[in-house]
Amino acid sequence: MESAPKAPNSLSLPWKLRILLSLAGPAIDLVTRKDGTVNRCLLKVLDLLQVQPSSEPSNGVKTYDVVVDPTRKLWLRVFVPTQYAIEDLPVMVFFHGGGYIVLSPDFKLYDDVCRKFAKELHVIVVSVDYRLAPENRHPAQHDDAFDVLKFLDNEENRSKWLPENANISRCFMAGDSSGAHITHYVGLRASQFNFQQLQVR
Repeated sequence: MESAPKAPNSLSLPWKLRILLSLAGPAIDLVTRKDGTVNRCLLKVLDLLQVQPSSEPSNGVKTYDVVVDPTRKLWLRVFVPTQYAIEDLPVMVFFHGGGYIVLSPDFKLYDDVCRKFAKELHVIVVSVDYRLAPENRHPAQHDDAFDVLKFLDNEENRSKWLPENANISRCFMAGDSSGAHITHYVGLRASQFNFQQLQVR
């Protein structure tokens, strides 16, 4: 009798990521108060881990920031793979994690992740900086995410802020942790909305 083949071990996470994830829970506990508010002063230490956009390609990807709505400080970071400039590229809209209360697209971890997505998946990545809780109550984060899709669907915005080879008829959404929840909710909402050219898959 033949034994069943062993499952491949390729699904295990890299050790650096495992350490980072193990620290995420205690770190969030450290900055949240008993009443549910967040100690933003303590979070200022994360500013040291922010990365500026780079108009000069770094690892084959250039980045720039776009303000969607200054009144609510809604912005996004665009990651453009430079070696595929003549190809028709899909657009990935990415929502970062952080328990809805911390982090942003310019946090080094997410800048690195989105840069890797752009280069290895041959996509233009749009990483969204949505408003954070608890200062901004639900569904502010979902509304921000959906408004970014409407922003990208607008031809004037698209021609001004996305490269010519961005194909928004091939638009995908992704996220991790709270960003995955946003992806699910906004995906459902987008399926019932009549966009002009944007097609979310």
